[in-house]
Amino acid sequence: MQFGIISTAHIADAAVVPAIRDSDHEVRAVASRSADDAAAFADRHDIPESYGSYDELLDADVDAVYNPLPNALHAEWTCRAADAGLDVLCEKPLASDADEAVEVVQHCRNAGVTLMSAFMYRYHPRTERAIDVAENHLGDLRHVHAAFNFPLPRGRDDVRLDPSLAGGALMDVGCYAVSAARQFLGEPVAADASVNDARNSGVDTDIAGTLEFADGATATVEASFETRNHQTYRVEGTDGWLEAERAYNPGDGETVLRWGTGEKTVEETFDPTDAYRLEVEHFADCVASGESPRTDGEEAVANMRAIDALYDAARTDGSVPV
Repeated sequence: MQFGIISTAHIADAAVVPAIRDSDHEVRAVASRSADDAAAFADRHDIPESYGSYDELLDADVDAVYNPLPNALHAEWTCRAADAGLDVLCEKPLASDADEAVEVVQHCRNAGVTLMSAFMYRYHPRTERAIDVAENHLGDLRHVHAAFNFPLPRGRDDVRLDPSLAGGALMDVGCYAVSAARQFLGEPVAADASVNDARNSGVDTDIAGTLEFADGATATVEASFETRNHQTYRVEGTDGWLEAERAYNPGDGETVLRWGTGEKTVEETFDPTDAYRLEVEHFADCVASGESPRTDGEEAVANMRAIDALYDAARTDGSVPV
């Protein structure tokens, strides 16, 4: 598969383009609003073509696009890529809210292209094993705690602090915590949350929320731009528990899943794994087979509904339905 990259975003530079290079696929072209930036990016990664506009890339000889633009631009450029007949791997979150995400999914369906949301942690073997353990060893699942916090550098402009670009801690990293809670417990029916804007930026820099489920199970989710790097989920069931640290972006080292039932505690170790490469390969396989990706558009919409509810709850200072 020949990929085009829409933007020279850091995640493309540091993670996804190297992952494509390490797979059986290739990056054919990259585009930026600055032709110079695109050319420098292409030179750094040995990409054959570079363009000074996103429109030019959509006319290039590529099969699919990877879209890591700021959140508020995901929908527009995913739909425009679909109109060009290109399959789309789009960074999370898929859109600015659930209604917009629904429109994107329908647009891609009408265009007959594959759409996948880039939640790379879902493709890590540890995540797959955690879901298996939860389903088969922990009994009735009653609670999940999930968090993704990191210190966003101060003293510079950042799209993640721009309300016009759908910034905020929940949108940027809290979406992982919401996704993890949903993978273990299903779809929530209500949400409550509180937020803080520590930088007077117009977006949440901290959020803590609760998701409630129809069977009485609960999840607590948190996200922050202000605290130490902390990525975790912990699942509590009637028969046992499991937990993972460095849960969403574990880096290049080994990862560990700890779980227990009764008096037994198990520690499973997983070899260093590039989840971004696995994500890319899953996307390409789904395009080739016509199967729906694990993190397809419907999954992205469901995650956005929970995110919307958390924001609504924070604004209304009370629990709201999802």
